[in-house]
Amino acid sequence: MPESCCHPIGAHKRLRIPDTYVSSLMLDRALDAIERRVGVIDRDHDIPYLAGYSRDGKRIYIDRHLPESFLYKGRAIPVDRYLLLHEEVEKTLIDQLDLHYQHAHQIATRAEEAAVRADGISWRAYDRFMQAYVKRVGDERLTKLPPDLDLKPYRDEHDFDLLRRMAAAAARPAHPAHVETAMRRRVDKALAGRPSSGPSGHLLPKGRRARAAKPLSGSGEGLG
Repeated sequence: MPESCCHPIGAHKRLRIPDTYVSSLMLDRALDAIERRVGVIDRDHDIPYLAGYSRDGKRIYIDRHLPESFLYKGRAIPVDRYLLLHEEVEKTLIDQLDLHYQHAHQIATRAEEAAVRADGISWRAYDRFMQAYVKRVGDERLTKLPPDLDLKPYRDEHDFDLLRRMAAAAARPAHPAHVETAMRRRVDKALAGRPSSGPSGHLLPKGRRARAAKPLSGSGEGLG
């Protein structure tokens, strides 16, 4: 069956209600359609807040330390498709409607929750898994930052503590980010005009998944 056709798994499953009504099956098909249209899902980097996207939106980043699934009622539940939905919705709202990250994040989280529940999975169990891993990755060090990572979430959250650590770490020749000059320039631009001392201005997202930033290797200091 060609990819441009309908849902490859539920293609022959008929809806019992009009497709304009709220439907778990239609939402599942929508997720599959989004997955087919995403350019690249990258799990090879360290990503603050667990997931993110490239500046052009053609690449979705998921932190390399986050497991690809979690156990729920004896089943292994893949999580990438829900994160993918969240990041795609968030990025589209930011780019197309010029929304602030916080507003786009809230809408994206609601879409993510709906998709999780539509698959018969407890949102509380899913969120518990994510929150546990936020704490775990918060203690790890960033050693592989993608050079085209979109910094808007960190700017809009006023997470200048994280941005300063990025800049300090990238300035060290031994750090992998040192050779990523594009990233260094964008981090410096985000920090332009911000105070270099005093209150850090660190503010974590208040949404469903408060993705804690991770300290950077070579920065000489950790978060918290």
